[in-house]
Amino acid sequence: MRFMMIVIPRGYESAAPDAMPNPEAVAKMQEYNMALQKAGILLALDGLFPPSTGARVSYANGKATVTDGPFAEAKEVIGGYWIVQVHSREEAIEWAKRAPMSNNEIIEVRRIFEMGDFSEDVQKAAEGYEELPHGAGSKA
Repeated sequence: MRFMMIVIPRGYESAAPDAMPNPEAVAKMQEYNMALQKAGILLALDGLFPPSTGARVSYANGKATVTDGPFAEAKEVIGGYWIVQVHSREEAIEWAKRAPMSNNEIIEVRRIFEMGDFSEDVQKAAEGYEELPHGAGSKA
């Protein structure tokens, strides 16, 4: 099973465009990342720039509207993520509990859909999905 462990850092929604983590935090996170890799469960990871550098594209009546960040209504934003392949939800949670997070941070653990999770009619509608770029282990 694949899981995305989503980092939600409190306060990041209003971070300046040039906000960067300190070297000590990065070193601790790198140790954790290496432990995930050594365990053979790490599929992908990335950190994200603050929302002030982003844009949101919303849709209404067939029209797309672009809003540049920061986003006044944002209460929680994603600061980064890991994608891991483990045997259970509990195992993913145990790995999330080991992350070197600060007091103002949250990790949300969410399972990633596998093609086999869908009914046959949905799988048929998604024909060709296997050829698209996506995480390891996603084939039914």
